[in-house]
Amino acid sequence: MLRRLYDYTMSLADHPRAMWALAIVAFVESSVFPIPPDVLMIPMILARPSRAWAIAGVALVASVLGGLLGYAIGAFAYDSIGQPILQAMGKAEAMEAFNDRFNGVGFWAVLAAGMTPFPYKVITIMSGWTGMPLGTFIATSILARAARFFVVAALLKAYGAPIRDFIERRLGLMFTLFVILLFGGFLAVKYL
Repeated sequence: MLRRLYDYTMSLADHPRAMWALAIVAFVESSVFPIPPDVLMIPMILARPSRAWAIAGVALVASVLGGLLGYAIGAFAYDSIGQPILQAMGKAEAMEAFNDRFNGVGFWAVLAAGMTPFPYKVITIMSGWTGMPLGTFIATSILARAARFFVVAALLKAYGAPIRDFIERRLGLMFTLFVILLFGGFLAVKYL
């Protein structure tokens, strides 16, 4: 079953509308969707290494635009949804102290979340919610997401055939590691 799913994903990666699909996944992942764009980006680059930079560019632009949606969700939905809940729980003052601490290290939080498996959407929403300066958020998002997507693209472009062979021979192990990283990111969000 895993092999069929992999083969299907690889065939989709070479589809004429794969770039649009990647753009949609990267956009939505930055604000609400739990699956990272790497799931589509990696097979796309493995299927067509000559398009690695274009694929990384589409992921970057769509991800940063999606991050702006996440920022807007945090900025505009917090007052109507989040704050009343926190006041009812007696946590409003604690959240204001958290806002000050988050904005003090916000650049580093956005940079780290943008480059790692940590769910980026959490940071985009928190950035809007805490009132991080929009310019700082955008610049850091571009830096972090560019580093992440273009490093992956460069590695896959340079070592694509051996990496593809490694993945295909150890598909079960690669899937298990991906799931562990994905759930590890969710656990980090819950407990950090």
